[in-house]
Amino acid sequence: MEWRVLARFVVQSPERVIKNGCVIVEGDRIIDVGKEELRKKYPRYEEIDARDCIAIPGLLNAHTHAAMTLMRGVADDMPLDDWLGKIWQIEGRLRRRDVYIGTMLACLEMVESGTTCFNDMYFYMDAVADAVEKVGIRGVVSSVFIELGDEERGERELREGEKMIRSCHGKADGRITCALGPHAPYTCSPDFLLKVKERADRYKIPIHIHLAETRDEPEKANKAFKLGLNGKSLVEHLDDIGFLYSNVIAVHCVWLKDKDIAILARRKVGVASNPVSNMKLADGIAPVPEMLKKGVNVGLGTDGAASNNSLDMFEGMKTVALIYKALRDDPTVVAAPEAVGMATVNAANVLHLKDLGALKGGKKADLVLVGLKRAGLTPIHDPISHLVYAARGSDVKTVMVDGKLVVENRKVLTVDEERILDEAQRVSEDLLKRKG
Repeated sequence: MEWRVLARFVVQSPERVIKNGCVIVEGDRIIDVGKEELRKKYPRYEEIDARDCIAIPGLLNAHTHAAMTLMRGVADDMPLDDWLGKIWQIEGRLRRRDVYIGTMLACLEMVESGTTCFNDMYFYMDAVADAVEKVGIRGVVSSVFIELGDEERGERELREGEKMIRSCHGKADGRITCALGPHAPYTCSPDFLLKVKERADRYKIPIHIHLAETRDEPEKANKAFKLGLNGKSLVEHLDDIGFLYSNVIAVHCVWLKDKDIAILARRKVGVASNPVSNMKLADGIAPVPEMLKKGVNVGLGTDGAASNNSLDMFEGMKTVALIYKALRDDPTVVAAPEAVGMATVNAANVLHLKDLGALKGGKKADLVLVGLKRAGLTPIHDPISHLVYAARGSDVKTVMVDGKLVVENRKVLTVDEERILDEAQRVSEDLLKRKG
């Protein structure tokens, strides 16, 4: 398909905005971007008149557990250990169909609120890939590994991970890519983590791992695997064993020392920060400004809907822009352009998807139109400020992924939304009643 998209503002990147702009799309790529007059150069292209909208790159959710939409609101206002106990009990009952429907629901929520790509770690990841393909969104999928020091279990998990790579990597015209997902350093032994790294190198794919999420994580890892940390952090430990490098996507990174931040920067580790989830579970607040200052690439994620309740990246952008202002007593910290960058170009780099995250020639045609015609978005002086401090996911009108319309005028075109909502309600109720 060939498109010319007119918009009141075209956000090519957080630093470059074109007023009265035009984006030209051929097939799955953006081929040209400029002022509205550019349309005359492409007279036969089908036009999308969005002159009441801001055109932005598709947002990227750098970390979530999509199918946990089925557990939205079932474990609120609990300490983390209690929350984990309840969630893990429910997860023990999961079937493939549950994960498929829960992911379909998540894909709907994400694409309707402007997210065109998400990084997922969960179970039955072939079902996740099927949902991604059906809805028309983009996904980085990684089966979660919880080896617990059991060598036989670890080998079985690795075989399953390799099977998923062979069947899913590059599926859906390249919209699905794979990663390997060791859960955390307190659930996976050092030997196993190095085996995961060897497989990731072999297949040239990223590693997706939770790291430094809670204050007591080193203690839990020490107890599980007798690491002999002697005061070292888990970041230092992973660096010592040779695990940390540019292919690692480290999730959360809340409890970091200055030395840890320096290691992440030196090893070029990408970080997926999840401020809403971290606050809700009282895990702490990640040192995002310090990481950004030291050159760590930090992308923004929501985490799963069981610990966030929402997959709205606009909410995430506003949160990450506000929390550090209050915490550091400095209104300049994490300014609006940095928040937008964390949800677009930074997240694309964290996920090793360099063709995403910007509206520029040669990039993939993942484009979102945010409607401006409502009282809360009027008047408009600075579109980047509006995206972070005023807009909501519900302001998204139209979404294009890979040059194809997935949402048009707030209607999902690829699947029957009402059927999925009804099915998700039934599946969730059954899951909660089901015996383990």
